[in-house]
Amino acid sequence: MKTLSDNWFAEGLVDFEYKKYILLAYLQHAQHEFDHVKLYPVLGDLIRQHQALTAFQKEKSNLNDAFPKKLTGADLSKLRLNYEKLVEDGELMKELEQIIEFALPKLKSHIESGKDIYNFLEQHMEVEAVGLTPIYQREGYVFLTQEKDSQVFIYRYEISLFQHSLDKFRSILLRLVKKVNRSLVNTIDQIKLDLARTYQELPNPATWRIHSKHKVPLNESLVPISKRLLLQHIP
Repeated sequence: MKTLSDNWFAEGLVDFEYKKYILLAYLQHAQHEFDHVKLYPVLGDLIRQHQALTAFQKEKSNLNDAFPKKLTGADLSKLRLNYEKLVEDGELMKELEQIIEFALPKLKSHIESGKDIYNFLEQHMEVEAVGLTPIYQREGYVFLTQEKDSQVFIYRYEISLFQHSLDKFRSILLRLVKKVNRSLVNTIDQIKLDLARTYQELPNPATWRIHSKHKVPLNESLVPISKRLLLQHIP
């Protein structure tokens, strides 16, 4: 099972054993991806599923707090009133609670595993500017390279600004331009010069190289981690 629907825990047959089977099959797939150092899209999906279940749990708690209660006594030592719920959860809601209570720690454990891999890979990546860096850096190129590999994956990047409520955020888009091989003649600096000649809309492009000391899957790990590293290094 490669992914879960947004409402997997509540749709169809709401049965703890059945949903447990579905979740464990999904987590087995997630672990298989992590074992092959493939972080995305599975890590993002795990985080999204955990957030959805946590939000559902919180909303249910808020709903329960809104139900009428009967005062049954007081604990004066703790300055607390004791109440009894007048509306009990139905069987369906109890089943959902059991599913969510089982799923949340499982999801969190796999998220932490994915984050550990992410942090390890990020710590073993180097970022450096190629040549002189111009003042305008919101567009340019990034070269992705890996240890013991002559291939250079050339991406065109573009950073966008957007505002959500009162906060401003940045996003980055990477588009693959081409793949070339490094050599004694075709150095990183020479590759940059060739790009400037070929794509003259950026005559002096901001250019970065991100080098991984480990061989990792390109699209599932190297590219998404590189996006974050670029946003950290580009003002």
